[in-house]
Amino acid sequence: MSTSPLVLSDAVREALADGRPVVALESTIISHGFPRPRNLEVARQFEQVLVDAGVTPATIAVVDGVPRVGLDDAALVRIAEDPAVVKVSARDLGVAMVQGVTGATTVAATALLAARAGLRVFSTGGLGGVHRGAAESFDESADLAALSRLPITVVSAGVKSILDIRATLERLETLGVTVLGYRTSRYPAFYVTDSGVDVDWRVESAEEVAAVMAAQDQLGLDSAVLVANPLPPDRQLDPDLHDRVLTDALSAAQRQGVTGKAVTPFLLDHFQRHTEGASLEVNVDIAVSNIALGGAIATAWASRG
Repeated sequence: MSTSPLVLSDAVREALADGRPVVALESTIISHGFPRPRNLEVARQFEQVLVDAGVTPATIAVVDGVPRVGLDDAALVRIAEDPAVVKVSARDLGVAMVQGVTGATTVAATALLAARAGLRVFSTGGLGGVHRGAAESFDESADLAALSRLPITVVSAGVKSILDIRATLERLETLGVTVLGYRTSRYPAFYVTDSGVDVDWRVESAEEVAAVMAAQDQLGLDSAVLVANPLPPDRQLDPDLHDRVLTDALSAAQRQGVTGKAVTPFLLDHFQRHTEGASLEVNVDIAVSNIALGGAIATAWASRG
């Protein structure tokens, strides 16, 4: 019988064995989400948010072909500083293992490895989703399909505002993924608080999220719970600036023939440059807010025994 290829850090293994709270963190946000050297700084900041809350962080990546749940500082530095680090989605994991690749895990890959390791809560910035113009391109993030078959709770500030948010929510409904608005009845749009789209279900506390997780377990459901956690309006990117830069970014991508996996990093880079760094600081705020909420949910879940 084959053994699991996952390597858990001592801290993660001990926390799981003791029933203490653990939160998964993705690594693509480190390798591709922030410029160097800021990316290493925020990676350490993200983990410290959890440590300060008494929660064990489990940053996930593939290092020399080995899927690792919980990174030591040397591995964190490598993911942040090595330009050869590639993005690894769920479908890429087997190949990355065979070829000894070092890769940062996307939402789909992080959720899969976290669930396989027995983690129940995962915090990220924004989810992938259905791209604009997907009716012609069929361009849809693998995040959605992965979350339809993984029993994990994912905290995010919605899907990235560069995507088709309404279509993404329709796909999530079709895929049977539960979406909860955390203290909101409107779905957030990553950089901005309100996408203009309603959320069917609203929850008011981490304990209520944990109760939903328990209820879904009782029913034997194996799909994710998505917790949409908007930034407060006074911390969002200015909506007028956001809309103007987004329109310009989409036009630039079309003019330059940017397609497929290159679209998201292109648009995010455009945002960073044309908001004079404001979007970068909002991105940090988003991640910290989601990680803090993920820690509270993991703590509530652990307290249920």
